[in-house]
Amino acid sequence: MNPLLSIKGTIISGFILSAVLVLAIGGKLVDFEHYLRWFHYLSGVTWIGLLYYFNFVQVPAMASATADKDPGPAAIGKYVAPLALMWFRWGAVVTWITGAWYLQDHGMLHSAFSLSDGAVGIGIGAWLGTIMLFNVWVLIWPNQQKVLGLNKYASSPASADEINNAKKVALLASRTNTVLSIPMLLFMGYSHNGLGI
Repeated sequence: MNPLLSIKGTIISGFILSAVLVLAIGGKLVDFEHYLRWFHYLSGVTWIGLLYYFNFVQVPAMASATADKDPGPAAIGKYVAPLALMWFRWGAVVTWITGAWYLQDHGMLHSAFSLSDGAVGIGIGAWLGTIMLFNVWVLIWPNQQKVLGLNKYASSPASADEINNAKKVALLASRTNTVLSIPMLLFMGYSHNGLGI
């Protein structure tokens, strides 16, 4: 069976290829620090990649699909958005946890979040990422559940006014995260890109 025919097989193949390449250059497969940072980057690419997908592709596509009666926005809203939102919100959690873990492992968690002791740059990145995580789980996800009719705990479907308001809140929170992602990515690697602080 071709592993590239399933997403699970594709991801496993990527991890196997990574291990083979590390061994090929004489690296160690048990270097926890490097793998923690790598997993932070990998989950961050997933999170920010989906954030950009939503803002650059899905939102404009939904506007076009709304004007088209066949198939209309239902195809995106029913099949694409729920799956993308699942990867998006859990990518955010894993990115934040692995970033905080990395900072703790290097004795920088407190100094980063208090913006002190030479950790101002990475601290700014950590705070921007924390605000973005908050936006994902507190503003974007609950409002997207209303828009897409995914809230299984709601006693009744959202009204048209609630859906319109939810669209605005989710869009503005998502656009805010897009704005924040640009400096967040800069400061995430602040000490490695020669900017100091």
